Amino acid sequence: MKQVAFGEENKDLSPREQLLRPMIDAIAQTMDLYGANYSFGQLYGIMFFEDRPMTLEEMKNVMNMSKSNMSYGVRSLMASKMVTKLEEKRDRKDLYAVETDFFQTFKNFFGMKLQREIDVMKHALDVVIPELEGLVQAVDISEEERQFCLKDLEKLEHAVQYYHWLQQFVDELGEESYFADKGRS
Repeated sequence: MKQVAFGEENKDLSPREQLLRPMIDAIAQTMDLYGANYSFGQLYGIMFFEDRPMTLEEMKNVMNMSKSNMSYGVRSLMASKMVTKLEEKRDRKDLYAVETDFFQTFKNFFGMKLQREIDVMKHALDVVIPELEGLVQAVDISEEERQFCLKDLEKLEHAVQYYHWLQQFVDELGEESYFADKGRS
């Protein structure tokens, strides 16, 4: 794709490239909704339709961004497993390919985000619940404070159940067969 990001109309674009601009923008907007940088979403969208691996230099030219920004963007997309660095090179330059399977992208992106949430929350729950239980048992605590602690423990037990369920979901999401019976053709 020879488009330079998404500024003004580019007369050098083919009819196909012009038609794909709204799709690339939609991909970028969608990624932005889920916390990814909008311009990295554009890069993913451009690479998605490129149909061949790209070098950082090519990405820089297409996106009209600095090489350091492109490098950061690619690292971010690689961390989400949306882009892969290939072992082969072109003119001694690293090549990067995009994951084009939206099901796999969903699994990679959300699996990682949800696992991070689970890990953070479970750690906090593991620290706070025993402390609250200790407060409930303390002899030098007022009855009002004890009741607040018991209510908090109820809420946190609900959170424990939720994160147990969420962990099961993430584990199932990681299985190869997850989308096989969910309408994936």
